[in-house]
Amino acid sequence: MTSTPTDIVRDFYDKLSGGDAPGALGLMDPHIEWITMWHYKVEGRGPGPVAEGLFKPLMAEWTSFSLVPTEFITEGETVVSLGDFRGVHGTTGKISEARYAHVWTVKDGKITRFRQYIDTLAVAEARRP
Repeated sequence: MTSTPTDIVRDFYDKLSGGDAPGALGLMDPHIEWITMWHYKVEGRGPGPVAEGLFKPLMAEWTSFSLVPTEFITEGETVVSLGDFRGVHGTTGKISEARYAHVWTVKDGKITRFRQYIDTLAVAEARRP
């Protein structure tokens, strides 16, 4: 059975929430473009730069976090997921609750592009001592 773009995006969130970062990275195209709106920057293309520029610093900064998608909107190869980021900041101990929109492009069963839109103020407030 062939997975739809929405299935692949759901699988990404499931793997991430289950602590399977290698599995989540495995869903990415070798040349994925990853665009974020906050202080984590992914330099270059591919799963390696995503791991180095996003996953590692995210896990180091937040004692816990979750991405909970609440809605999926799909048009062809594009999937928009709307949801909630919730994290406990490791230094301040403050909780951040930020709404997000993620725009995914899935081609030939792999995630080729990710664009993030998030309530950066909610994240910044949790980081502020």
